[in-house]
Amino acid sequence: MKFTELDLDPSLQESISAMGFVKATPIQEQTLPAILAEKDLIACAQTGTGKTAAYIIPVLNKLAQNPTKDIDTLIIVPTRELALQIDQQFEGFSYFLDVSSVPIYGGGDGDTWSSQKNALVKGANIVIATPGRLIAHMNFGYVKFDSLKHLILDEADRMLDMGFYEDIEKIIKELPKNRQTLMFSATMPEKIRVLAKKILSEPEEVNLAISKPAENILQAAYLVYDNYKIELIKNLLEGKDLKSVLIFSATKKNVKSIRSELQRQGMNVEEIHSDLDQKQREQVMLDFKNRKIQILTATDILARGIDIEEIDLVINFDVPGDAEDYVHRVGRTARAKSSGVAITFINDSEQEKFKRIEDFIGIKLIKLPTPPEIGDSPEYNPDSKKNKKRKFNKKTYRKSKTNKK
Repeated sequence: MKFTELDLDPSLQESISAMGFVKATPIQEQTLPAILAEKDLIACAQTGTGKTAAYIIPVLNKLAQNPTKDIDTLIIVPTRELALQIDQQFEGFSYFLDVSSVPIYGGGDGDTWSSQKNALVKGANIVIATPGRLIAHMNFGYVKFDSLKHLILDEADRMLDMGFYEDIEKIIKELPKNRQTLMFSATMPEKIRVLAKKILSEPEEVNLAISKPAENILQAAYLVYDNYKIELIKNLLEGKDLKSVLIFSATKKNVKSIRSELQRQGMNVEEIHSDLDQKQREQVMLDFKNRKIQILTATDILARGIDIEEIDLVINFDVPGDAEDYVHRVGRTARAKSSGVAITFINDSEQEKFKRIEDFIGIKLIKLPTPPEIGDSPEYNPDSKKNKKRKFNKKTYRKSKTNKK
């Protein structure tokens, strides 16, 4: 389906064309008719499938036809990064429209709070908010949702995993009952269905490619002990023409160690994690998106909700905590129909966990040994209970490197 086939406002069509959107993705093709028909919707689709545009376009179309100075749409999201990303997309799609949007998220200074308050009081048409920060503004009594027409929950499963269930319920109690409600989630566990029954009215349901990595991602794994992992990263990156590399680790300590060791080798690398303040995180993300940073090492904070095209390589420094996290991590590459590579490091204690991921995605991935010039490899025996956990240690790493020389 082409967007020109839809009966959309001419100014919106002009914006869609200017952004280079021609043909709808499967999630857009399946959801746009229901949303444009003002039906409630629950949609299950992994990140990177174009779901954001699937709800942005109908919302803007209605605002183009019925302009207002009040808050028309509330989008609730789990993280500030996703709020900023969605706001940027609204800016693009509304370029030729008289529509305003504002991201509401925690962190920042007094000026950030004041600018958010000003937008809420004046009535930005579209509010994209994290639950905690929105409630903080609502507690002061100046947030008015009397004219709200649309409620959208994006990455609903992630919000519930982060403990926002009660916050979401509290927000929804303050909203008009006569509204259109849309829920997008990468997975559909029982608690999402319970929430959906509470807040949706006779919804349409769409399920698309539930929690499976894109077919154009080349997935592989290395069997590697923790103390050889950074050396393996250097081996994988050295001499490669890679414009954009994303390295995930479960801990801030490892993220900092990876950055330190790669910088020592003269690589263009930065780190992002919760120790950085909001402005620092935004600047790092902007520099990475604009290719000023080649390699970004990150904690799980970036596993979802980051829309950066043409990431050549994603490396899981350790095996993700569950299969769904794996899907979201590797989904950072091969976006917008491009191809990409995702590599996971498996140590001697994470093999059973990785086997569960393979069972979940329905693929047995190639498992490569650590290159002999770096060190030996653990044997792959995921059913063994004898594997002992080893933690990455900078002193151990340097010692192994010295011994190698």
